[in-house]
Amino acid sequence: MARYTGAVCRLCRRSGEKLFLKGSRCYTPKCEIDKRNKPPGQAPGAGKRRKRISDRGLQLREKQKARYSYGTLERQFKKTFAAAEKQPGITGENLLVLLERRLDNVIYRLGFADSRKQARQIVRHGHIILNGRKTNVPSYLVKEGDTIGWREGSRKTEYYKTLVENIEGKTVLTWLSLDRQTLVGQVLTMPTPEQIGALFDAKAITEYYSR
Repeated sequence: MARYTGAVCRLCRRSGEKLFLKGSRCYTPKCEIDKRNKPPGQAPGAGKRRKRISDRGLQLREKQKARYSYGTLERQFKKTFAAAEKQPGITGENLLVLLERRLDNVIYRLGFADSRKQARQIVRHGHIILNGRKTNVPSYLVKEGDTIGWREGSRKTEYYKTLVENIEGKTVLTWLSLDRQTLVGQVLTMPTPEQIGALFDAKAITEYYSR
């Protein structure tokens, strides 16, 4: 299955809420959800009497929202869920933590990118160093104590220079730390569901895969 390359705003409209897939644009009046909050393909004026969604449909919607948010393929997501099931504790919370530990997500959370899609591109293009070594694997799961910075050559790019100017206005979650002078981040501890603030129901995802 290939990665989705269509208009990401359609994914938000399909989910019925903002998934913040286009970074700063999602906070402006240009956001498609604010302009026309209807499922893709629905004609103007339609949708006043929508069919009731079954429990299975609601579970599927939550699973898809999680996939869209973190930009994973179906096979990747199912593999992550299987890993969450094997861990002790609540499977839904384990899933959320595993998704949050992805390197591309950490790049996004540190404010190095405006969206997870952009963060994934930054990692794949080799701009990031993890614990002093270059890496280009967006799905790598960070651990407590890991440090994330920029490759020396990447510090000369216009993107990096603009980032330095704008980084002060970005908020970093409490399970991470960021030196705003050197743009080096560190994983202080593993994230908790309360710190993450998920846009989807992890319990519904667990029920979806339990059938």
